[in-house]
Parts: sequence; structure tokens; C-alpha cells
Amino acid sequence: MTGPVPPGTPPARLLVLGAGGRGAHAYAQWCLEHPQEGRVVAVAEPDAERRDRLGDAHGVPAAHRFPDWRQALAAPGPWDAVVVATPDRDHVDPTLRALDLGLHVLLEKPIAPTEEELHRLTSAARHSAGTVTVAHVLRYTPFFRTLRRLLDEGRIGQLQGISHIENVAYWHFAHSYVRGNWHRADRSSPMLLAKACHDLDILRWLVGAPCTEVVSFGERRHFRAEHAPAGSTERCVDGCAVADTCPYNAERLYVDQLAAVDGPPVTVVTNDTSVAGRQRALRLTDYGRCVYRMDNDVVDHQTAALRFGNGVTASLVVSAFTAQNTRTITLMGSHGEISADMRSGRISLTPFAETPPSVDTGRPDQTFQVGAGSHGVVDEVIEAFTGHGGGDAGLMLDFTGRVRRWLAGEDVEAAPSSLEESVESHLVAFAAERSRLHHTVEEL
Repeated sequence: MTGPVPPGTPPARLLVLGAGGRGAHAYAQWCLEHPQEGRVVAVAEPDAERRDRLGDAHGVPAAHRFPDWRQALAAPGPWDAVVVATPDRDHVDPTLRALDLGLHVLLEKPIAPTEEELHRLTSAARHSAGTVTVAHVLRYTPFFRTLRRLLDEGRIGQLQGISHIENVAYWHFAHSYVRGNWHRADRSSPMLLAKACHDLDILRWLVGAPCTEVVSFGERRHFRAEHAPAGSTERCVDGCAVADTCPYNAERLYVDQLAAVDGPPVTVVTNDTSVAGRQRALRLTDYGRCVYRMDNDVVDHQTAALRFGNGVTASLVVSAFTAQNTRTITLMGSHGEISADMRSGRISLTPFAETPPSVDTGRPDQTFQVGAGSHGVVDEVIEAFTGHGGGDAGLMLDFTGRVRRWLAGEDVEAAPSSLEESVESHLVAFAAERSRLHHTVEEL
């Protein structure tokens, strides 16, 4: 994390490209809450309503409200850094242009949708005075930083393996990967890259060695036309016969269950969050279509097995079919185990030497526990912060702090999620996709 900012250093001035869920509601909103750290002074967004909503909230002058990132970056402006929160397919070109201008960039993940684009960007970055910080927000969370600390302290001995599950949640997957912006790989990127590149990054960070081999399995199994229930309709609002029992009923989700929500995910569906506005969007946009009748092609459940250079192995499961939207992880060591749930913030540390074994006696109603009443499980509970478990706020504080230190003329070390540090996760994701498609074990 970055060091202290010299007293009197002004806030970092930011140009935000993309006024959607990440650009407006995560990064720009943080600036409103921390004006001494960062200020949004310009915005580029093709949707006029979203552009003006962000501009009005931050007092951005009309001359600095652009309908396109190309206009915003046509020449240097009164900003110190750029936040690139455009759609996945539009990440590379604006970042390249910002680097040409010598600007510091906060780049939403994924870095690039293809391996070729990834190499194009990393090559250009080597020759720029600007820098790229990737929004791998998990590295900035108290949750994962605590896990890393426990490993570094040797609390479970030598790490042997990791089981990591990205529980996407059934409704979230339907929203983003069946009906939403990431429902087709050719318009965004493969699901594992789009959703879990920062999970791959955090595994690499926890293990402390590069990934050397990966094998992956996954497909689009459930969200297919042949699984549409009898009596279902093209849209959820067309009189669907199974509306009351279908867990993917869009009207129930966006109008009823999220009635009190005036931000994401509702604002992804419509700018007008009134009941009438939501219902109108369900009649006109993909968000009202039956999940079994979309043109989606990304996998809905994927498993990757990874081997790292130090011999540690890990499994990563990314699944649509979970009740909770959380990450759960088990770290298996030579002398103990850590089990943790990101949503609750609960971390359980179990040292083997202090934990009595549970022995099966052969009777289903009885277990025998040696030394009952000894130390058992040690619980560590951290605060469950909002915004990726506090990662959004941690990222913004670190990024704006670095920009301010650059402005003060100080030497600044690379960010925890610098471009150089983040590239490996993407290479692993691309290798996993090759493995999934061709049934191969991929070496890196």
C-alpha cells in the first residue's frame, strides 16, 4: 500500500471514462465521500442521462462532459489520472491513449478481452511515463489481507493447497451473464476472465509463486432453450405460466425484491428506477427476457485446477448455482487449516496441534472426540465492509494516494495491483479457456 501523502498536496483530479456501475457508483462515489483525496473533474459517457447525472453530482463543467472517450483524450486536460470503466471490449484503446499522454490509469478488470490485446497494452506501458493500476480490488480488502498475514505468520505451517469458490448467486449470474453485459464472450470476454480474473490473481498472491499448469472444465449447461419450462414465455411479463415458481422471474427480482434499491443492479437495467420505469425496461430490454431464451453463450459453472511453481495446488470453482453472492476459501497447511467466508467476514483458524480429532465410532448418532475442551477453533472475525468487502475503497485510497505523491515529486513504488503484477492472472484465465475448449492441460 502507498505511503503517506505530503501535507498540503491537493486531491487527485480524475477523468472518469464510463458512468456505469463501476465508474459512477464505485469509484466516482468514493470521491464524493473523500474529496480531500480525489475529485472527478471530467467524465466521458455516451449515455447523456448517466453522463449528466455524474457531472451534476461532482460539479463537472459542461465543457468537460464528453460523449466519447476519444474526445476526452484528444488532448491533455486539467486532470492527473484517468479511470477507465468502459465496457470490457473498450478497455485497451483508451488506456493506450492515456499512456500516450503520460497519465496514470486506474483500469477496471479485465485488462483486455484477448491475449493479443493484453500483450499490446503491456508492451506500450513499458515505454510510457504513465502507469496502469488494475482494479483487482480483492488485494485491497481487509479480508484477503488478513488471510495473507496469517499465512506469512506461519499460522498453518506450510501451505499445501487451496479450495476457492466464487459463489456468483443465481440472481446475479442471470443479471450479468445471461441477460446482461457479459452474456456473450464475443462482446465482452470469457466468463472466467470477466468474473474471476481477480480470484486467479488473489490465488497467485496467497500462494506466492507463479502458476505453471492449469486444467479447466465448464460449459453452458442450464441456461438453454431446451430447459425452458412448459408455459414459459419470451418475456417474464408476457403472462408466463411459471412466473410464481421460477427463481429467474425478472419482474419479481427488479420490481418487487429490489423495490428499495435505487442503484446497481437496478440502474444497470434502467435509468428510471420508478416502478413504471422498471416495468418499461422489462418490456423493452434483455433484462426482461426469459433466461432460457437468450442468446447467451458463456459457461454457467466452471472449475479450474491449478499447480504453482512451489508445488501448491488450488481449485477454483465459479458457479451460477449458489444462494449467496460471496467467496468462500479453505487454505490447507501442514499444521492447520483456515476456512473463511468473505460475505460475513468470518475467518476460522484451526491449528492441528490444538484441535482434538473427531473419530467416527461407526454409530450415526455418536462421535468420539479426544481431549474435548482443549483449544479447538480460533475464530477471527473482521468487519464485512461494503464494495467488494472494502476493496473498492482500499483501491481508490491507494490509487489517489499514489497519484498525489507523484504530483508532489516523490518516488512511488508500484501498486499492489500494478499492470505487471496483474498480467499473470489473465494469462492463466486464457490458458484455462483453452483447456476448457480443447480438453488439454495447459502449461504456462
